[in-house]
Amino acid sequence: MPVSAQTMASMIDHTNLKAEASRDDILRLCSEASLHRFKTVCVNPSRVSLAAGALAGSGVEVCTVIGFPLGAATAAVKAAEAREALLNGAMEVDMVINLGVLKDGNEESVFRDVRGVVEAALAVKKEAVVKVIIETCLLNDREKETACLICERAGAGFIKTSTGMSSAGAAVEDIRLIKKTVSPVTGIKASGGIKTLGQALSMIEAGATRIGTSSGVQIINNLHGLKK
Repeated sequence: MPVSAQTMASMIDHTNLKAEASRDDILRLCSEASLHRFKTVCVNPSRVSLAAGALAGSGVEVCTVIGFPLGAATAAVKAAEAREALLNGAMEVDMVINLGVLKDGNEESVFRDVRGVVEAALAVKKEAVVKVIIETCLLNDREKETACLICERAGAGFIKTSTGMSSAGAAVEDIRLIKKTVSPVTGIKASGGIKTLGQALSMIEAGATRIGTSSGVQIINNLHGLKK
């Protein structure tokens, strides 16, 4: 299925979550996102205010990560982190699920963890979007399905595959599994290791509705047939 450059750009969360990312790195990320009209920039929480100021009036929104990358913070800490990020200018938050608790079989605790972030986000901005990272490479298929259903029930807007910080990133087969599991109104974000146009297109073909990548500029240039 052909995808236009405009459509592709509108699906990209242009990402820099490196611990060493400087102020100039974040401003460059924002400039690129504004130029190419990406959906969001995804930055660490301490850089939300900087990104929000740089992107004011551009139409590009700010996304940040919560409980990142392990997901092992308490539910209260995650909710507070989400609340602060939204007050600082974020519109979307990508939280990491508590994987250990999921593997314990404690579905209610996982639900409360996600629901706490959803409620905190919506209390600040009713248009806020919560994406939940389930770190697919660390789960079996049954656990992935369970995680998806819990997140959807808790009010998550998206299921996201990966942090990009674990043993593997996004996989086409996981996108297909998520698509089969959740309702059509729930978005699917493929993230982790997506560096080429071909990879991005394969994720979209499988059912992804958002792409998280640090290679957004290269992907758009390749879609235009340019060399970069």
